[in-house]
Amino acid sequence: MGERVRWSDDADDVIRGDLTAAAAYLTPARGAVVTAVAPCGIGQRDTGVLGFTTSLGFGKKLERIIPDPHVALAFHAREHGFSASPAFLLAQGTATVDLRPSRARLEALTPQVERYLGKVVRGPVWDRLLREYYGERVVVDIAVRRVAVWPDLGASGDMEVTGAPWPGPADPQPEPTNGTSPRADVAKAACRIATLPHRVLAYRGADGFPVVVPVQIAGHDRAGLRLVVADGLLPPGGRRAGLLTHAYRPQLVGLSTRIFTGWLEVREDAVVYAPHTSKGFVAPPSKNLLLTLNGLLAKFGLWQARRHGTAERLQRLAAEQAGGPVG
Repeated sequence: MGERVRWSDDADDVIRGDLTAAAAYLTPARGAVVTAVAPCGIGQRDTGVLGFTTSLGFGKKLERIIPDPHVALAFHAREHGFSASPAFLLAQGTATVDLRPSRARLEALTPQVERYLGKVVRGPVWDRLLREYYGERVVVDIAVRRVAVWPDLGASGDMEVTGAPWPGPADPQPEPTNGTSPRADVAKAACRIATLPHRVLAYRGADGFPVVVPVQIAGHDRAGLRLVVADGLLPPGGRRAGLLTHAYRPQLVGLSTRIFTGWLEVREDAVVYAPHTSKGFVAPPSKNLLLTLNGLLAKFGLWQARRHGTAERLQRLAAEQAGGPVG
């Protein structure tokens, strides 16, 4: 894979400045899923590592990342952050999941998390409500192999690459057994997307890393969503792809997210995305309501994880990947 990457000052300004990023990972069917995360500046340029935190309540994501650690972070939106750069930045690398980060590590992250998301609330009621949300976190560390930067958020213009050279275009993929046509309501998907200004698409690149690119929606028909994307960003042919559309407010107090999986077809005359699955999340624009919701969701997610043995299953997967004892 090569050595880790030390990115430029301009790239670091984006990475340290953005409130949110699009995290992409791969599926066993060679597709890609992309979701929004708050990286909160986790990582160090000197060691070539980026990262983000998540919860055991989202075990399916971790069950994908641990067996195939090829991941990507796309820094694609400047709102409510600390950078004024116009650039679109894609960082690709291999992930290591710290399923049991020490209390010291989590506490060390608190100051930088507060910089992006606001003060951690304390008190007898809040401490009990948010115990799982704050304390039962998982850290995903990404050893960066490549950083690609485009001069604007539409990813048009010349790309600058640091680290591993950019590979050639990915080959088309075989069509799914159940066909490529939309399985989700296209009109409903277009309606939901209309109010969400940030839109990125992810697919599996030629060297196995997810590629995340910005897209716009130009309309829809029975075949799917019509996409507009800068020249050269998408390889020709058909492939499985993930689509993220979202909107967010300062400190992520109030956000709306819609995540799709589906089939992407790139032709000379059109780029069409046929959605197969769709799920979304809306958070209220009130910090107290948001924290209450997060606390309850974290409790429920952890309860489900324990009930279904998620933690033990993830530990076994991690041990198998590391070549260690599984028991």
